[in-house]
Amino acid sequence: MTTVKTKYIGGLRTENIHVQSGTKIITDAPCDNRGKGESFSPTDMLATALGNCIMTIMGIKAMDNNIDIEGTELDITKIMAENPRRVSEVIMEFNFPNKAYSMEEKALIESVAGTSPVPLSVHPDLKQTIRFNW
Repeated sequence: MTTVKTKYIGGLRTENIHVQSGTKIITDAPCDNRGKGESFSPTDMLATALGNCIMTIMGIKAMDNNIDIEGTELDITKIMAENPRRVSEVIMEFNFPNKAYSMEEKALIESVAGTSPVPLSVHPDLKQTIRFNW
């Protein structure tokens, strides 16, 4: 079954519809690659998917162990390389709420960071830098 239906809508933009939910995402080429930068670029989506997948797996681990990480924020920085043009590094900085997490809870949440599907699916040359701020 189709997961996402995509249509090229011109001007280096795509419209993507998540079939199950009907949610729509528009992508736009970035300004440094002849686009307008008015929405997520495809490489922004890659970096976003990487960080969000890690956060989701951390949320599952937290839920399974009665650890409250609600309110955790994530800053994602995408670094591009040339020849060939590609994402060379994604820096993900997790900022946890000011709660009294034990060392064991922190270690448990951190232990699953690289084990989710997206980090395991991208090319090994993509540098994944993960920082935890408790």
